[in-house]
Amino acid sequence: MKIKNALREKIILRDTIQFLREITHNTNALIGLIIVVMIINIAIFAPFIAPFHYAKQNFTDSLLPPFSPGHILGTDEFGRDLFSRLVFGARISLEVGLVATALAAFIGVFLGLISGYFGKKIDLIIGVIVDVCWSFPLILLALILIAILGPSLNNVMLSVGLTSWVGFARVTRGEVLSLKEREFVEAARALGKSNFRIIFRHILPNTAPAIIVMFSLTMANAILIEAGLSFLGLGAQPPTPSWGTIISMGRTYIREAWWLTTFPGIAIMTVVLGFNLLGDGLRDILDPRLK
Repeated sequence: MKIKNALREKIILRDTIQFLREITHNTNALIGLIIVVMIINIAIFAPFIAPFHYAKQNFTDSLLPPFSPGHILGTDEFGRDLFSRLVFGARISLEVGLVATALAAFIGVFLGLISGYFGKKIDLIIGVIVDVCWSFPLILLALILIAILGPSLNNVMLSVGLTSWVGFARVTRGEVLSLKEREFVEAARALGKSNFRIIFRHILPNTAPAIIVMFSLTMANAILIEAGLSFLGLGAQPPTPSWGTIISMGRTYIREAWWLTTFPGIAIMTVVLGFNLLGDGLRDILDPRLK
């Protein structure tokens, strides 16, 4: 048993080193990983990075331009430090993106596994649901759910998660259709393994590369949808420093205080770009058909 565990650890270490080596040789994956790691660290250490609390007001310093003393990115109409609000806003974006994408992955992967493995009527029913959901823009479905549940950050995460599972279901179903005819699945059936064990022990681990890529790409989309909903006033409520909320409040002063919309927009663009580049790079690395 000890020899077997040692061999398994050696194989995992070898694969990890090989994976990291491939990332360093893939420009998209490397740039995306650097951006994502940077944003994650900013979100984690926000209280230590931000010079002020995101809700601290000082009306004597309202609408200060960038590079003003003590305010590198300026202030908003309430005298709140914009840099501090952007730093804390990274937490909101990552929290919504992670929770919503995890929920979407759970629903979509489960339905994709069931649909692809059993086929027939189950596949037809799930396929119809997927087609109907995909015929509507995700932002429209999210708006409908927010209108029913009410505007709040938790409801944004729930609505985005419940509308983003379709991609996971499609990708997982496609992988299962190609895997369920493979020799190792046939061998598991011959040994009398249950369908549950075959699906979650033998098929699911082999769909992990495609799911990981889809997770990264969906994170970017979830962050973008959250920013849009917050911009419309349906997401995070003031004074919570969502990037979409900051842009929405700053549009009133867009002529005399351009920085209130420009810097949050750059932050959103950077995070979305980072996750998209990471997803594209992981697809190139993990999909053997592209090598």
